Amino acid sequence: MENKWRTMLAKKKKAKVVVLEKDFAGIEAGSKLYVATPKVIDEYIRGVPSGQVRTIERLRNELARKNRCTATCPVSTAIFLRISAEAALEELAEGKFLDEVAPFWRVIDPDSKLAIRLTVGPEWVADQRAAEAGG
Repeated sequence: MENKWRTMLAKKKKAKVVVLEKDFAGIEAGSKLYVATPKVIDEYIRGVPSGQVRTIERLRNELARKNRCTATCPVSTAIFLRISAEAALEELAEGKFLDEVAPFWRVIDPDSKLAIRLTVGPEWVADQRAAEAGG
């Protein structure tokens, strides 16, 4: 099985902090912007307890605070969330169990544009959330 998403997840990248020279994605010029990595996002997802969900906004706010920044980059965060999710789906396709992969369904809202882009689609994400919530 091809593992292109896991390859992207495994790339050795360093998170960085940049000071915005101009407004970007609703974030004012002069703000300190945290740019995570796929691994940072994957680790955050793995830390969300079963039965709980986090919004992408909360994820970004928590990472920004943790790294003493005004905000976390919304563009790269969405890309890295997709990488983590698709890598988890590759692992599931190869026989791993749900509790062995990054539980991206706890962060990706089934009604989001990101859920629509996933290879499993928004219904699968909604089903996982419902199963963990006991319904």
